[in-house]
Amino acid sequence: MVPLDIQRFSEGRTKARAYFCYLFSKNIPNRLPSITREMIMPRLLKIKSELENCEGVYLLDEKGVQVSPTFVKQQQIDDDVGRIRADRAYYYRAVREERCTITDPYPSLITGDLTVTASAPIFNEQDELKYVACLDMPLNEVLKIAHPTSLDTIFGQFFKYAYAAFAFALVAVALLLFFKGIQSFFVYEISVSKFKIKDVFEATILLTLALAIFDLAKTLIEEEILGRHKEHSISGPHKTMVRFLGSIIIALSIEALMLVFKFAIIDPSELIYAMYIVMGVAMLLISLAVYIKFTKLKIDE
Repeated sequence: MVPLDIQRFSEGRTKARAYFCYLFSKNIPNRLPSITREMIMPRLLKIKSELENCEGVYLLDEKGVQVSPTFVKQQQIDDDVGRIRADRAYYYRAVREERCTITDPYPSLITGDLTVTASAPIFNEQDELKYVACLDMPLNEVLKIAHPTSLDTIFGQFFKYAYAAFAFALVAVALLLFFKGIQSFFVYEISVSKFKIKDVFEATILLTLALAIFDLAKTLIEEEILGRHKEHSISGPHKTMVRFLGSIIIALSIEALMLVFKFAIIDPSELIYAMYIVMGVAMLLISLAVYIKFTKLKIDE
């Protein structure tokens, strides 16, 4: 699934970049006098031959103009010579950072599939930019580099199916609570003519808990199974915990309010127990606020 592949690429990006940087530094001369295209291209083609599924390699000059054909599998594209690539991320990032870099995945013009371009700036002995060497790799091959062991894949699949099992079990629990909450309206005959605050609160608590559990299951399915990570100031497991605890706090607040009304009517001396719940809810709110503050600071750093 593409969203999950993008997530895995983001997690393994550093490892993939380190691998391509090693290939460039090992094979291509840098900061030497009289560096020419004829010195670089055989070494660039050597890298291509070592990478079985490499889509293609090519060379740009210091202005971002392609000065070599694009060497793909078993052939070369001569028409690419002279094309201006200065607006491409693989050129201006390598020039700006003055080091090897890799792009985000993008649709390949050669295959149409998602690809990643690794590029490395090449300088002469005066530290003047002379060329930028570029190498295109399919995203799935980059993922194999970033996650090279089968053990990672096995455990990844195991945790994915485990999360799926727990998520759907939580959905089942949420549905049971939901139907039980709806059933309360018929069991207690809640209507305008027969309106009791206690019965309404009990049904509300069940529905609120059902919503909290369903929201937790939804987050697990979206982020751990489908890999759809959304942009939030708080993300991942932190966002899941905040949303779940927020729903629990609402449910406890409703329960405390229900007890206040109940004890105020039947036994005011028991109100102290309702206040204990209110104090507990207040402590949870304060703790959650502190947690959100420090978690947000950590993410922003």
